[in-house]
Amino acid sequence: MEDKLSDLFSWAPDFWNFQLIQVDGQSITFGTVLTGIILFILGYFICKSISRQFAKKILSRFDIDQALQHTLQTFVFYILLVILTLFVLRLLHVPVTIFTVLGGALAIGVGFGSQNIVNNFISGLIIMIERPVKVGDIIEVGDVSGTVINIGARSTQIKTLDNTHYVIPNSTFLEQNVLNWTLSDDLVRTFVSVGVAYGSDARKVEELLKQAAQEEEKVLNYPEPVVVFSDFGDNALVFKLFFWTKIKDIMSLRALESALRFRINHLFNEAEIVIAFPQRDVHLDTPSPIKVEVLK
Repeated sequence: MEDKLSDLFSWAPDFWNFQLIQVDGQSITFGTVLTGIILFILGYFICKSISRQFAKKILSRFDIDQALQHTLQTFVFYILLVILTLFVLRLLHVPVTIFTVLGGALAIGVGFGSQNIVNNFISGLIIMIERPVKVGDIIEVGDVSGTVINIGARSTQIKTLDNTHYVIPNSTFLEQNVLNWTLSDDLVRTFVSVGVAYGSDARKVEELLKQAAQEEEKVLNYPEPVVVFSDFGDNALVFKLFFWTKIKDIMSLRALESALRFRINHLFNEAEIVIAFPQRDVHLDTPSPIKVEVLK
């Protein structure tokens, strides 16, 4: 039994020193690769912790918004990761020219489908530098709307109003139209539309719409609300109340619009102004009058 164990362990040094590749006369062994992987994994978590502490204890002391703090934290992490990679290669005496071999392998991989990964990674760097989308922004892209909670190397996470999370590739933000509600500030303009019956006092309608906006505290007084007589509709005189507010999320904006509609409906009922509904006149072309009977 001892002889078998001795024979088994005798293979260990040979396996550890097994040469995988040779670069510039320097042998890259299995042991070197395994040690490098272990050091890199440990260093990855250390770099993650350092970048997090950098944002928490240093960046937080400056007057920097959360989105910029996240961007700087990510760049610090990437720089530390590059330093870690060079340190591990230097520690294990691996020549930097190994990247020439790896670069050739990467080029082949890109040719076989890795271009999407590289595309999303580069797109993520562009997003963090140009900052068309930042952490905390309220955005709409395609059919998805919500708040940006994280911008990663490959993808961006969006939290919707339903507390669900979408993971969207970074390249999407550079290839599609993106609506960013809070790109420059949190001020937005929206409107509430209402149709009143023909014959209603248009000036009275304008007055009541402005009153509804003034009574809602979340509607800003400056820029002041504006009432527009929008159209002579098929069944109604159409008015639009345009107003400004500060947006926190999409749901708060929809709730404000709903509150205004409730208030407008109440004011119109008090003033006996009828909110119009679809009506149709039916004309019957008959050769003789239609006989109408009332049956018991």
